[in-house]
Amino acid sequence: MRFLDGSAPGHDLTYNDVFLVPGRSGVASRTEVDLRTDDGVGTTVPVVVANMTAVAGRRMAETVARRGGLAVIPQDVPLDVVAEVVAWVKARSTVLETPIVAAPEDRVVDALHLLPKRAHGALVVVDAERRPLGVVTASDCEGVDRFTSLASVMSTSPLVLDVEDVEAQGGLDRAFSVLDGARRSFAPVVRDGVLAGAMTRLGCVRSALYAPAVDAAGRLRVGAAVGVTGDVAGSAAALLDAGVDVLVVDTAHGHQERMVDALRAVRALDPQVPVVAGNVVTAEGVRDLVGAGADVVKVGVGPGAMCTTRMMTGVGRPQFSAVLECAAAARELGASVWADGGVRHPRDLALALAAGASSVMVGSWFAGTHESPGDLLVDERGRSYKESFGMASKRAVAHRTREESPLERARKALFEEGISSSRMMLDPARPGVEDLLDSITSGIRSACTYAGARTLPELHERAVVGVQSPSGYEEGRPLPSGW
Repeated sequence: MRFLDGSAPGHDLTYNDVFLVPGRSGVASRTEVDLRTDDGVGTTVPVVVANMTAVAGRRMAETVARRGGLAVIPQDVPLDVVAEVVAWVKARSTVLETPIVAAPEDRVVDALHLLPKRAHGALVVVDAERRPLGVVTASDCEGVDRFTSLASVMSTSPLVLDVEDVEAQGGLDRAFSVLDGARRSFAPVVRDGVLAGAMTRLGCVRSALYAPAVDAAGRLRVGAAVGVTGDVAGSAAALLDAGVDVLVVDTAHGHQERMVDALRAVRALDPQVPVVAGNVVTAEGVRDLVGAGADVVKVGVGPGAMCTTRMMTGVGRPQFSAVLECAAAARELGASVWADGGVRHPRDLALALAAGASSVMVGSWFAGTHESPGDLLVDERGRSYKESFGMASKRAVAHRTREESPLERARKALFEEGISSSRMMLDPARPGVEDLLDSITSGIRSACTYAGARTLPELHERAVVGVQSPSGYEEGRPLPSGW
């Protein structure tokens, strides 16, 4: 990457401060761009779901991995629960979506609670042997008593696909043609008559576009985080035994002795998976963490939407400059960096990748989706939202210290550096994480074509970046329709 005027300015830069300059390109189509990462993590798109309790759960991990990304389960989750999540994710199909199921005697109120858990918006009613009996959608539940049985409102004789047909050569084309011809957007998929998954028209398209992130056994990948206090080696060993594909050693201030000691303890286990550590914002921090055993370093202090660190402490660094410096230092050592925080639009991910990041972590942006762990709520204006909170907030600290004494918990709650409750609205046009991934990857692919890059390393090599004023950034924002 180089700056348009030949040299970096004398001050640090955020994503809003910079723009990519179009150059001569031989890339004729966005489909020519390969978004596979080169950091050894095994992702096929450069997106990592941040290890935030309000964001990364099993539904998120499954869905994002199916589309090539990776989710990191937070360190606050008990180890036995992480093991269950990892096993569950690895048992999911790389093509079929996981259906929501209910019994015919269950009630409409049960369906209304379950339907928001998946973006496909349908529930499969099954018998005791898990054979599909019908399909229920939100529209089927309108205008009826909430205690009506699902047998009374379901669409009977649903269109059903067979898993062998879907997974055979050309199966996606046939499945899409069947769904499209029947004017159905959703269908249960069975194996020997028993429910095995679900398929949607849009899911067929996505499966033809994305390559899933899978391990050596062809199972979906999932990561997990461990802190730097307590029995780090024991926790890391438990996560490795559970089968995590990436181990993230995580703390807000990664450039500290505890992190170095934690990394050395993890390395002593001889993990056969990539080890990620952070967060730092300087080349010196990168060198120390890589020297202690990190394969990938997380970069970012204070840019996150739920983080108040900069306003509370004055500590941090504008994210674009932090990524640029840290990525250069990592490359010299044969390591990589993840840009963690500060992304609000697809352009921000493209800029982070141009600066040299191998992947970009997304947190609060993904909290406002069907797949995030929280319950779907409705505000006073009828808008759907989910709650998000920072991992250094009073709410997160209270959860993390739940086994400590009441006095110790109260003492630690005084030292918060994050928002404890924020409403993340679901975009009606993009309510699912896959919708956001479509937008993000489309933006990154398009950025690559403007730069003449067919791969992410080529994007970094060829990118030309200019510096702009706040009005320059504002000029690039679309105006409301009808202005």
